[in-house]
Amino acid sequence: MHHRESLEQKSSLANSASSIINSLFKITYSNSNFTHFNMVVATTTPLLRRGNKKNTAFGVPTIDLSEDKSKVSEMIVKACEEYGFFKVVNHGVPKKVIARMEREAVDFFSRPILQKQRAGPAAPFGYGCKNIGFNGDKGDLEYILLEANSTSLSQRAKTISNDPSTFSSVTNDYVSAVRKLVCDILELVAEGLWMEDKFIFSKLISDTQNDSCFRVNHYPPNNHHHEEEFNNHWDPEEERLHISPLIPTVGSKSRVGFGEHTDPQILTILRSNDVSGLQICSHDGFWIPVPPDPNEFFVLVGDSFQALMNGRFTSVRHRVLAMNSWKTRMSMMYFAAPALDTWITAPPQINNIIISTSNNMYRPFTWGEFKQIVYSLRLADCRLDYFKNHTQS
Repeated sequence: MHHRESLEQKSSLANSASSIINSLFKITYSNSNFTHFNMVVATTTPLLRRGNKKNTAFGVPTIDLSEDKSKVSEMIVKACEEYGFFKVVNHGVPKKVIARMEREAVDFFSRPILQKQRAGPAAPFGYGCKNIGFNGDKGDLEYILLEANSTSLSQRAKTISNDPSTFSSVTNDYVSAVRKLVCDILELVAEGLWMEDKFIFSKLISDTQNDSCFRVNHYPPNNHHHEEEFNNHWDPEEERLHISPLIPTVGSKSRVGFGEHTDPQILTILRSNDVSGLQICSHDGFWIPVPPDPNEFFVLVGDSFQALMNGRFTSVRHRVLAMNSWKTRMSMMYFAAPALDTWITAPPQINNIIISTSNNMYRPFTWGEFKQIVYSLRLADCRLDYFKNHTQS
């Protein structure tokens, strides 16, 4: 009886987590130390489990980029090491740039499905609905994926907007602003690691040949009426690809908007509206909800940065659940990637320690080579496993 009561208490705590999570997640740094709280995770059966703990200590690292540079660089490195994830405030991206980009995205997704399909199918760039990638992954969402360069954006704008010049101008402004934010963060990382070349990472993204991309995801409300309407406008590519239209579920009330994965690029800059759904996986395998903050940006470490750091940083596994019954979630992601011919390998100097080739966790590879592997695998697959250095001593 005592065991049953204990389980019921834990279930009750889990079910109430979403209603109190916003107050619990007001976590900031105190000097250079993390502040944590103990929480019972809402997902009682995590997809990925590395430990047997029933709860975990976690706080969203929130970094004020306007503070002392040396302290900020240390905080960023610590966040990348411990979580591969953090939030930045005073980031320097003008609110009007964010608002204009959001208005353009809202305008696009509010259109009839036949109009939106003119911008697709996503292969991989363009408009997509439910199909994620080429290998059978599904999600309860629609999206646009764009190459983050002005030439491509101008061309794509013709199929996305009734006012292509405005759309391309707004998107270019947003992409330029978040690209600068990425470069600022990467330079702070280099400083925090005591790298001799402050621009060793940022120059990969400031390079005019960088392969970065920009994505906007639109998740419908999780209610029966909208589900019927959404399913009646199924992606026409489904029939050609012969892919099952089943959307995975988590529990009885949540549907998977975007399945668990890591991002393959160097860094991701994510901004969403005020609708929740994003979850990250802790090191001990529990899914932790991240409260939305439409005024700030979340930063996610990608696979390529993990390889560049020889495993010192870990790319964060994350997913999005469709949990809200009445409001749509919309998120915008800038995926910072180097040029296709850029070699991804750990630099010789990390924290003044010389790393010999035999001690590298991963063999050197180009971003183009890694990108091919990404396209050949399922969403949840661990792509870096294909590049592990088996001669490591």
